[in-house]
Amino acid sequence: MTPGGEEVGAVAYPLHLDVSGRRVLVAGGGPVAARRARDLVAAGAEVLVVAPAVCEDLRDLLPDLTWEQREVEPRDVADAWLVHTATGDPRADAEVAAAAEALRVWCVRADDARASSAWTPSVVRREGVTVSVTAGGDPRRARGLREALSRWLDSGAAPLRRRRPGAGRVTLVGGGPGEVDLLTLRGRRRLAEADVVVVDRLAPTAVLDELDPDVQVVDVGKTPDHHPVPQEEINRIIVEHARAGRRVVRLKGGDNYVLGRGGEEVLACRAAGVEVEVVPGVTSAFAVPAAAGIPVTHRGLSRSVTVVSGHEDVDAATLARLDGTVVFLMGVTMLPRLCADLVAAGKPASTPVAIVENGWRPDQRTTRGTLGDIAATAARRGVRSPAVIVVGAVAGLAGVADEEGVTVGPDVAYRPLS
Repeated sequence: MTPGGEEVGAVAYPLHLDVSGRRVLVAGGGPVAARRARDLVAAGAEVLVVAPAVCEDLRDLLPDLTWEQREVEPRDVADAWLVHTATGDPRADAEVAAAAEALRVWCVRADDARASSAWTPSVVRREGVTVSVTAGGDPRRARGLREALSRWLDSGAAPLRRRRPGAGRVTLVGGGPGEVDLLTLRGRRRLAEADVVVVDRLAPTAVLDELDPDVQVVDVGKTPDHHPVPQEEINRIIVEHARAGRRVVRLKGGDNYVLGRGGEEVLACRAAGVEVEVVPGVTSAFAVPAAAGIPVTHRGLSRSVTVVSGHEDVDAATLARLDGTVVFLMGVTMLPRLCADLVAAGKPASTPVAIVENGWRPDQRTTRGTLGDIAATAARRGVRSPAVIVVGAVAGLAGVADEEGVTVGPDVAYRPLS
């Protein structure tokens, strides 16, 4: 109970303090004192720890704080703006708290919340957003609420967009193979913060329906052999919006740095002096085969994987010598030539091949064959982009296939094909 008889924190006045450059006394040298000191140092406080000995976590904070190796005394409160007591000795804590009360200094007592004049809440922090939770002196309840709030903030459902002007920035978000729930938590959070989203055709575009109506969406989608917005123009768009003080998300499928031109966009931002962050995504080179039950590495079959752009000239001689798996992205148009070049370079025509279209989507389809016949099978079946081509022994691991070597729908179980 508080001095007024209420539950701890029930009628507390919530307030966030700016402790930067201000003296805060931490009495005690154990793990609780270390947690308090760590947060205070991060907030820029001038932290004085008074204790005969300190734990390793506190030692790790030196020299970012001052440690006086002795017993704490009431006089230590004199220059403090805030006091935390965690000595492990109730009498010492009470003496320091009494001195703080006499000097009108707020004091948090680790040993007895009911005797404190202030309490430390459970806190959630996300990119400039701080949410504090108290629960009437019930720390387990407060932690449960904090965890629920963390999940909400990370889900992308929270209204995280700034409503006041600020510095612009660019975040490259890898959207994964297409399903919204394969986006990372950080990717969802950055989208919730965005003022502008510059999006590709293969990104998980369904997530755009969750954005505020006034978020500007710029479609720069590309299809094979058709790039209506050149890469240089995409670079200009994201830099221009960031310079105007907007938070920009460059959303694309797969991973930004796996044949996604993410490196070019980062360099453009840095050259323009724009803050840029990269949020990795689940690359379709691995995730799409997985959706069809094809592991890109497998004990006894493949210990390595090589990812290759399929719409450019490839070094067939080098690829033909590899014992592991070769994954081609953007290779459907060049499939006949890719297969012919690999066979001509010495890769056996009997090498298994699998082509997975529209991975992780309801219309996913897998076409299987060998280097010798897959081009003809794909043409007969009308295989189209987006598709991932897997070459190697692992392509012979699959789910139930029909008589023509095609599996329809997501299929995550696999067995060797007979």
